[in-house]
Amino acid sequence: MAPAPTSYLAQTASVLHGPKDLRLESRSTQPPQVGQAQVQIIATGLCGSDLHYYTHGRNGDFVLRSPLILGHEASGIITALGPSTAHSGLRVGQRVALEVGIACKQCRYCLDHGNGADSTNGPRYNLCENMRFCSSAKTFPHLDGTLQGRMNHPVELLHPVPASCSYEMAALAEPLAVVLHASRRTNFTATPNPKVCVIGSGAVGLLACSLSIALGASAVVAIDIDDAKLKFARKVVGVTDTWQVPRGSGPPPTDKDDAVKRSREMAEMALEDLGMPRGDGFDIVFECTGVESCIQMAIFMARPGSRVALVGMGTPIGYIPLSSSALREVDLIGVFRYANCYPEALSLLGSGKLPGVEKMVTQRFPVSGSPLPITWFPIEPSSSNTTFLSRLKIQNVRLRHFDVGEAIMVNSSSRSWWT
Repeated sequence: MAPAPTSYLAQTASVLHGPKDLRLESRSTQPPQVGQAQVQIIATGLCGSDLHYYTHGRNGDFVLRSPLILGHEASGIITALGPSTAHSGLRVGQRVALEVGIACKQCRYCLDHGNGADSTNGPRYNLCENMRFCSSAKTFPHLDGTLQGRMNHPVELLHPVPASCSYEMAALAEPLAVVLHASRRTNFTATPNPKVCVIGSGAVGLLACSLSIALGASAVVAIDIDDAKLKFARKVVGVTDTWQVPRGSGPPPTDKDDAVKRSREMAEMALEDLGMPRGDGFDIVFECTGVESCIQMAIFMARPGSRVALVGMGTPIGYIPLSSSALREVDLIGVFRYANCYPEALSLLGSGKLPGVEKMVTQRFPVSGSPLPITWFPIEPSSSNTTFLSRLKIQNVRLRHFDVGEAIMVNSSSRSWWT
């Protein structure tokens, strides 16, 4: 094992100081401490939460209280190991994906190994009472994220990347882990050849479609309001069918009950268009938007005795048709991040079994040259779905809503730019 460095290293980081106040700064990185490795970040995916922090200085109830480095979907290469890390089996030069939720290892959720009912295969540490998450303002002092050249991280949260998996694909392990956790929560593999509906065709929704196909779903239907996303789901991911939500049909709802009525009618219209018999529906519904009307629709899209996974994070309070869920025994299943999912997620990403996943990275940016491509998000969409950016040259880019996939920051100083 190579000795840990004893001096601080200079590096570049994208630091958010407030709403739309993002600065490229020089930071010094201390040597890795006990139980840590130092990782050179090669690729980082950009998440919707990064956009919320950049635009508003907050993500829901989590408000920025000090400068914060964003980013939490990352892969890289180990450059140094701190003391007491030999047990990890990791080595300098090894490629790893970073699991960035640091649990306390002391609360009941971290210690209880008896939570097998939801197939999480271990403690539900994602529910840790003292969880600290890189790039999140939930806890203070904040814990910096991965949009920096190097960072120190606990060795138990560094997962080896298979030889067949690129750095870019390894960065997708984080959103895929969310979807994999959702599938375990729904007991997906215990349902023979389930019919699956995925509402929302952003990066997480597309990964849900791809994973459902890989896990043996008999039918996978994607629903979205954006035709370009649905076209990607059909042509690239290979879903069985798609259904586009009509835009702005009719006057706005008069009240909450009227909104639920319209969601029911929308679901009935979709089921009819998809050729499903009256009273039938899907075995598993992944709701990946968090939008109130979409959650309502998800309940009505589900058949009696089925399951709806609430994957999307939306408004904290929603108006839900509980009787339509309870009287038909449609289980509403909460999904929060992931636990014990990274090894399987990385294995899947390197296996070639996830259709379309290699094309879900739709934009690439160098770390140098701009504080962060988030500064380009307000650009109006153009006609292109899959483009590349170089430095400050912007060409046919669609970034406002991530379109059909992920944007990736790549460390251009590394030889591994396109690997």
